[in-house]
Amino acid sequence: MKALLDSARELTRELAPLRFAEPVACVYNPLEYAWKPQQRYIERFGSNKKRVVFLGMNPGPYGMVQTGVPFGEIAAVRDWMGIEENVGKPAKEHPKRPVEGFLCQRSEVSGRRLWGLFAERFGKAEAFFEEHFVLNYCPLVWMSPTGANLTPDKLPAAEMAPVEAACLKHLSAVLKALDPQFLIGVGGFAEERLRRAAASLPSQPTLGRILHPSPASPAANRGWAEAATRQLKDQGVW
Repeated sequence: MKALLDSARELTRELAPLRFAEPVACVYNPLEYAWKPQQRYIERFGSNKKRVVFLGMNPGPYGMVQTGVPFGEIAAVRDWMGIEENVGKPAKEHPKRPVEGFLCQRSEVSGRRLWGLFAERFGKAEAFFEEHFVLNYCPLVWMSPTGANLTPDKLPAAEMAPVEAACLKHLSAVLKALDPQFLIGVGGFAEERLRRAAASLPSQPTLGRILHPSPASPAANRGWAEAATRQLKDQGVW
């Protein structure tokens, strides 16, 4: 647990001085203004080694942006995980992307699907987290002047290079501490980052991926939970 907390704090320190040119208008880092629920998440569920680690890309506007927890659908974090802490504000807040913390009334569809599957399969959160953990590769969220989300692949490589270096370093440290048997990317971007991080591990966990639960994915909208469950069973995870 201490290794995860220390690594998250170090990641925040390394990302804090970075600046991004247009079209980036605002950058949020929930590890700064929503540190309390993130800390609680690690303390409650990140204190032991894991068999399976799931990795997402970066925070969603109504998930981790609000709660500080990966894929942090508010109902899942508050009611299933039992986490509800004070959340502050980013240094520069976009008027179309307010941070309301646990008072936010919007739903993070990806998080609702992901945590909903885990809750249905394992019942209590403690049963899931006994052998599983969920991370995001990068804590940053980039927004255009209109408030539109800018994904990491849309930003210049030169600006992303120090971000990638810091995030990969953090991921490698966390995986070393958790010592998982399976690394599962939630989507292709995350799978590739897990592949890079795994190269530095003393053990060689099995790498795989599941369909991303985003509502922007037609395949995910045709029954994501069933598809993800089938993929995890096929890969020997479940």
